[in-house]
Amino acid sequence: MSPFDFVNSINQTKKNLMVDDLSEKSYNAYIVNKSLSYFSDTVLLANEMNRYSHLDNRLQYDFLKQIVRKRKRFSKWDKLNITDDLQTIKDYYGYSTSKARDVLSIISKEQMNQMRKYLNRGGKG
Repeated sequence: MSPFDFVNSINQTKKNLMVDDLSEKSYNAYIVNKSLSYFSDTVLLANEMNRYSHLDNRLQYDFLKQIVRKRKRFSKWDKLNITDDLQTIKDYYGYSTSKARDVLSIISKEQMNQMRKYLNRGGKG
């Protein structure tokens, strides 16, 4: 069972999906809370569940299922935007995305071109 089945149950169907220990273990509180944090009417509830993350999965799920009003909610997830320059810095230095973002502002175009030449593996493209 995916975390999005639980989110759908909390938001729309209100059907109890936690019927056994296996389904309780498959509940991912982080993903459920993140998906609820995109909406103004559920962001505070998601924050409360983040504050009380020490509670059992069943308690968190039951609380959200009972308190969130039935409504169709959908939003696209934010995805990391990695430019070609950022990927070049990551490949050349072996940096993480956040560290490469910091370095991007201090690298000149000449240095960027040198890195691209060094990383050029040949072939088409």
